[in-house]
Amino acid sequence: MPFSNAISDFRVPFSKSRFLQVISLIFAVSWGYTLLETSDYANWILENVLVLGFLGYLIFTHKKRQFSDLSYLLIFIYLCLHIYGAMHTYAENPFGYWLMDTLDLARNHYDRIVHFAFGFLLAYPMRELFLVQLGFQPWVGWALPIEITLSVSGLYELIEWAVADIFFKAQGSAYLGTQGDIWDAQKDMFLATLGAILATSIVSSLKKALTIN
Repeated sequence: MPFSNAISDFRVPFSKSRFLQVISLIFAVSWGYTLLETSDYANWILENVLVLGFLGYLIFTHKKRQFSDLSYLLIFIYLCLHIYGAMHTYAENPFGYWLMDTLDLARNHYDRIVHFAFGFLLAYPMRELFLVQLGFQPWVGWALPIEITLSVSGLYELIEWAVADIFFKAQGSAYLGTQGDIWDAQKDMFLATLGAILATSIVSSLKKALTIN
């Protein structure tokens, strides 16, 4: 069975999809590993609450609203980036420190990478949801992923503020990971939105080049 994308006219049930089974197993093992190896269990739990909710949505709506293999792959990559950040806390991420040393950066930028990836990797699944699963007009598939990315990014920053300043003050600095940057929230929102804009622009360019729907 070929690899499906948003415009494919077929979907394979989970029970018959070796691709979904493999990436699900890889993610489950990776997720468990990050829990066992985390340096901050309380922060790991806070960072993964939304992951649990998102996975619950994908699982319980799978039969009714199944995404393409490409969308599931993009979601898988994003979630792997996120749980890797949660394992060490974003501000203390080893890969971010490696980039910091290699490129002589002033801070650990792993959180910036994941915020950009949020928009860049999830814009395509959002577009598929609106066009293929919900049957919206084509222009919605270009506009809403960008608008929702910006809105969700803003909502997430509010959640971070509430968690760090109201509910779990002891985990505040680890959860926020601002690293002393007073414009951290605004930069995170900008990078996520930029990622969504780039992703939709790439899909639009490919659509025109290949004359596909």
